[in-house]
Amino acid sequence: MLRHTLSAALLAVFLPAAASAQEAKLPATLTLTAYETGSNAFNQAVAVGNMLKKRFGTDLRVLPAGNDVARLAPLKAGRAQASAMGIGTFFAQEGVLEFAVREWGPQPLQLLLTASTCSGQSLGAANDVGIRSAADLKGKRVGMVVGSPAVNQSVHALIAFGGWTTQEVKPVEFASYGAMMKGVVNNEIDVFFASTISGMAKEIESSPRGITWISMPASDKAGWARVQKVAPYFYPHKSTCGAGYAKGQTIETSVYPYPIFMAYGTQDAGTVYALTRAMLTHYDDYKDSVPGVDGLEGKRQNLTWTMPYHPGAVKALIEAKLWTDAAQKHNDGLLRRQEVLGTAWKDFLKTNPPDDREQFRAAWMKARAAALTKAGLELMAN
Repeated sequence: MLRHTLSAALLAVFLPAAASAQEAKLPATLTLTAYETGSNAFNQAVAVGNMLKKRFGTDLRVLPAGNDVARLAPLKAGRAQASAMGIGTFFAQEGVLEFAVREWGPQPLQLLLTASTCSGQSLGAANDVGIRSAADLKGKRVGMVVGSPAVNQSVHALIAFGGWTTQEVKPVEFASYGAMMKGVVNNEIDVFFASTISGMAKEIESSPRGITWISMPASDKAGWARVQKVAPYFYPHKSTCGAGYAKGQTIETSVYPYPIFMAYGTQDAGTVYALTRAMLTHYDDYKDSVPGVDGLEGKRQNLTWTMPYHPGAVKALIEAKLWTDAAQKHNDGLLRRQEVLGTAWKDFLKTNPPDDREQFRAAWMKARAAALTKAGLELMAN
């Protein structure tokens, strides 16, 4: 584990601006978007909101949305301050998949806190179709969500563990994530991507179909190489909690932090600082309220993951004695990446790119790759 030390440079930058407890002021109302009602991200956001109301009198409005574009649109328009997102945060930062369009492009999104706990972010299946391993996925009906790179790219990556592509399974599209999960109960699909502790996963467990999770042992190096080629943000995880788990059961599966509490880099640093500080300082108020929210604990933060932390969050993490020199160096690199992507996008739009959606995407991906390569940075997403 990295030592919790700060360089003289970090102290010089941050300590003059360090706020005392009484300066950590929250507005009377905050608006935060999340996955749909019943999802683990929504439940965790509500738990944080209950703490904010109790401690600060702040009302947290949680707006449920069925896909990543719908979750980010209120933030982009200034109608919401933050979101409890999934890995769509990463795709938006990179300007790929559903964000490789004229209306979006790379977004300067930055972290407050992320949740890492006993759960998995995994491929689940209805228990009545006899799927016991990734080898059994061929020909099965797999749920996809229109406008949700978090779900769709994850499905592409995780079925690759068994050597499959969407050509060997039967993709079924839904208008929202909630509709997809209802589709399992209604016998419209067999396989889905979800948090093992999602309330919707619990509903599937309680249905006549039941639930199981696809095993993805870390020892299968070839399988994991296929996964990470598509989605480098996944890593092997020994999950011990979730719908359908027997007492004491451990399932070797996949994970990334979820939910991801994030905001635009342009969001007021004082507001982000106050919210992050409240979540860290009053963690005990909400840590046992819903499954998985204990993953927001300060010491569980992955400070060198694929997304940078917001300056307001960094300030709160420094005060909590969690920030490190290594974290700052990593964060600086990711912020530079966002600058390179932002500049590449502006330059690309000046080239009068084609109006056709697919041609536009292809041209942008070529320009994106050239800009990242010139800056000496990894592509990370295609």
